Amino acid sequence: MAAAVTAAVSFPSSKSSALPTRTSIISPDRITLKKVPLYNNNAGGRVALIRAQVTTTEPAPPAKVVKESKKQEEGVVVNKFKPKNPYTGRVLLNTKITADDAPGETWHMVFSTEGEVPYREGQSIGVIPDGIDKNGKPHKLRLYSIASSALGDFGDSKTVNFYTLPIKCDLKPGSDVTITGPVGKEMLMPKDPNATIIMLGTGTGIAPFRSFLWKMFFEKHEDYKFNGLAWLFLGVPTSSSLLYKEVRHVKSFSILSQSFAIHRKLDSVRNDCGKQEFEKMKEKAPDNFRLDFAVSREQTNEKGEKMYIQTRMAQYAEELWELLKKDNTYVYMCGLKGMEKGIDDIMVSLAAKDGIDWIDYKKQLKKAEQWNVEVY
Repeated sequence: MAAAVTAAVSFPSSKSSALPTRTSIISPDRITLKKVPLYNNNAGGRVALIRAQVTTTEPAPPAKVVKESKKQEEGVVVNKFKPKNPYTGRVLLNTKITADDAPGETWHMVFSTEGEVPYREGQSIGVIPDGIDKNGKPHKLRLYSIASSALGDFGDSKTVNFYTLPIKCDLKPGSDVTITGPVGKEMLMPKDPNATIIMLGTGTGIAPFRSFLWKMFFEKHEDYKFNGLAWLFLGVPTSSSLLYKEVRHVKSFSILSQSFAIHRKLDSVRNDCGKQEFEKMKEKAPDNFRLDFAVSREQTNEKGEKMYIQTRMAQYAEELWELLKKDNTYVYMCGLKGMEKGIDDIMVSLAAKDGIDWIDYKKQLKKAEQWNVEVY
């Protein structure tokens, strides 16, 4: 775009000792000046006419930047089955996996999906209980974090596992169950097989982390071999609440189904379930897996404070902070919402030592998909 501009510049008479000025600021992209002759306007002064050619170029619109996710999002399916059009699966397993003297019960459930509900590690499924609630209305959809890898515990991608409180422990193996989903991308694993993955879970919040760990240490994949560090902090009220501390569900394999085929598949995973899962992972990859329990009603720190997740983390505060400064460290938090504030309190003081505002820094981590939270 071009525009012609004519400017009149007044020069003082020879009698004047000062040069009055009038300034006009223009910021064109390019200005071309053409020389013209000066002429006298009157005896008292001179006027010079200067013709300027001003050429401006419209700036190109900024290129749209498409953010590439650091997580394993390729091919992820979301909401294949919705409440109005759910999938009907079948219960294979429903058994308690906490000790009888635990303050709360946790049940391990396995549903058959025949591969029709494809999910990834870190996603959730919905379950719609049959019947009506105490108010005479149909039960509402309940979401559960998936506790199995995408291959499932049988390795055939035809089952899905999750943990629940005893709200649905009346479901019997062989009965139908209404399923929706899968849903969610917040808790998907990072792509980088060399990443440091810090997992913070309370109670049934361990579910997505079990799915991570099975993929990392119990399975073989052509396109994924974990060589990083997986560090799990698990918080429970008592040692009897620790899942898989005693693998009680092994006794329940015989009641899974009348089907011989299913029994045969279960036999193939008995060895993994017959020993505490986490201990076996540590044996398989001692340099890649770290595990710290926080048992609040039984353990205390050196100050006599109850051992919550944040209390246990405080024992490794400096090490954790150094890890959080790295671009390939990812934090995942799942479980009770109450732990979030305690963890923030630790990080605030650590960041302050380096002159960093933790809240702002956490926002940056979230934007970079390095701080992932799913609490309730």
